[in-house]
Amino acid sequence: MPEECCAIILAAGDGKRMKSNRPKVLSPVLFKPMLQWVIDSAHSAGVSGICVVTGYMHEEVERYLSHVNENSPFAAVSHVLQPERKGTGHAVMMAESFLRMHRGENVLILNGDAPFVDSSVIEEALKDHVENGNAVTVISAVLDDPTGYGRIVRDPETHLISAIVEHKDADFATLSICEINSGAYWFRVDDLLDILSKFSNNNAQGEYYLTDAVKLLIESGKNAGAHTTSDANAVLGANDCLQLNALNSIAREEILSRHMRNGIEIPCRDGVMIGPDVVIGSDTCILPGTILRGATVIGCNCTVGPHSFLSDSRVGDGVQLNSVQCVNSIIKSNQAVAPFSVINQNIV
Repeated sequence: MPEECCAIILAAGDGKRMKSNRPKVLSPVLFKPMLQWVIDSAHSAGVSGICVVTGYMHEEVERYLSHVNENSPFAAVSHVLQPERKGTGHAVMMAESFLRMHRGENVLILNGDAPFVDSSVIEEALKDHVENGNAVTVISAVLDDPTGYGRIVRDPETHLISAIVEHKDADFATLSICEINSGAYWFRVDDLLDILSKFSNNNAQGEYYLTDAVKLLIESGKNAGAHTTSDANAVLGANDCLQLNALNSIAREEILSRHMRNGIEIPCRDGVMIGPDVVIGSDTCILPGTILRGATVIGCNCTVGPHSFLSDSRVGDGVQLNSVQCVNSIIKSNQAVAPFSVINQNIV
């Protein structure tokens, strides 16, 4: 990524509909918190400086980030507190000091509960943002059913954004638009700082919306563009456990398909769950009821399952694991492991 970049991740929401005793952004998709999916995508796209805006149960999120920083090869992820949740624009205002440290750069703004914004989408959007000289570039998507999403209204001649209209404010013609705002943006930092103090909360909710930044930049004569991703999943988030289950199902199918395309045998998907960071060597067979999670690495020509569980473990080549539980352990190549074994922190 040739441009100097930073990112702000919005992670302050209450998540009341989750009915959980943890912050919504720490809800897991395939054993990995949604927030970590977003951080990893930003890092994979070459974004180094990241600031997370915390709010609800902020101590839990900050504790998690401390653990992430201890184990990450990247620059430490910082955080700022949004003590009152007054909208997405207000959340960005809380990160003003972070933005001032990154003058002259571009800033990526992401939602901490939208785990499927892929690094390639982030990079492609930045390319559009820079090449077109935009002050802001919205990552958009075209949905068959855009109900509930803000619509991207484009100028018919320039194809730049002329407005983002929330669903509840849209007239009949605007409701027919299927291009929607994902809630992810690239801004030029200096342009964003110039209009940050002009945000208004003159609306029924009394909140400051980040879409107002787009409106203010357009009114000041700046370019506002949209990068349309073909991956509709990039806009998906979760507000309750039903939606969280849907995200898990999407991620599970994508990851299983990816491994099979890479030469991994999964003759039956029943009960097979593989985390996003698991690495599996060629000609390995994964049998039903097997769960692989964390930083697990499995070698070539292995058979894992049925009914095996591996977490943060390393397995060499030519190993058979039948109904084995293995946590924080190393199993050497061709090592014999008895069925129904439980191996925990056994570094051999």
